[in-house]
Amino acid sequence: MLSLPTMTDVLRARRLLATELTPTPLRACPALGPGVLIKHENLHPTGAFKVRGGLNLLAGLDGPGVVGYSTGNHAQSLAHAAGRYGMPCTIVMPERPNPAKAAAVRALGAELVEYGATFDDAREHAQRLAKDRGLRLVSAADEPALIAGVATAYLEVFEADPDVEAIVVPVGGGSGAAAACLVAAAVAPGCEIFAVQSSASPAAHDSWRAGTPVHRPNETVVEGLATGSGFALTQELLRDRLADFLLVSDEEIARAQARLLREAHVLAEGAGAAPLAAFDRYRDRFAGRKVVLMCTGGNASPAEIRAAAMAEPRP
Repeated sequence: MLSLPTMTDVLRARRLLATELTPTPLRACPALGPGVLIKHENLHPTGAFKVRGGLNLLAGLDGPGVVGYSTGNHAQSLAHAAGRYGMPCTIVMPERPNPAKAAAVRALGAELVEYGATFDDAREHAQRLAKDRGLRLVSAADEPALIAGVATAYLEVFEADPDVEAIVVPVGGGSGAAAACLVAAAVAPGCEIFAVQSSASPAAHDSWRAGTPVHRPNETVVEGLATGSGFALTQELLRDRLADFLLVSDEEIARAQARLLREAHVLAEGAGAAPLAAFDRYRDRFAGRKVVLMCTGGNASPAEIRAAAMAEPRP
């Protein structure tokens, strides 16, 4: 059984990452609503928050190399960290991946294997590859060191603004929301953490509601939210600490992407726009509060960027 990450682990991760990454900005965005702030995790070298976890995890590993599975951002995180630490890295992605993310993985020096139609197909193939090659399989979420690394983003949030009252975090595997819960419980217990997922792939949401990891159809087009099962470690961290788990549609996420681009001048991939989609849909939940929307990534595909740029403003 995996051990839960602790705040001591988070503080160690922050010390390590201080030499690797620059803290990302937390900026007010009144165009999106009063009290709204955006945490710009889209400004990392890999374009997404996952790089924090990859660097922290691989810094503590020895061995012949790693195998990861991902729709893109976790893949880039591992490839970036493997290059930094001189470690061979193989990434399994579903077939026909986001071309920008696939190109980035290759450019970072990792071997890219495309397999299966879904995230879960890629995960099963990665498990086989790791066993056959004698390599360390890196989970997309069930890794204490990965969560500890990701948690450093939330230390930055509360250091920049201790008065934050709510944080909205997109969920695929759940490492970001789990990390937010861990840090908020320790340093800002009055701040509520809200998770958000696509209703087309509700496995993490339904796992939280059920109190145990479950499998669900995985049909969202939003890559960073496209998982078909809950992850045990992140669900355990979410279980008693999450204020609520919200669902939004893929269409609402696409509108939020367009709104971020048009009104906030922020390029977000679908997962990075999901917090705004939740804020817009459940606006009454956040009225009068200081709310952080985690823009977790900016690795939008060319098709996403075109759609966001051409979307008509809603009345």
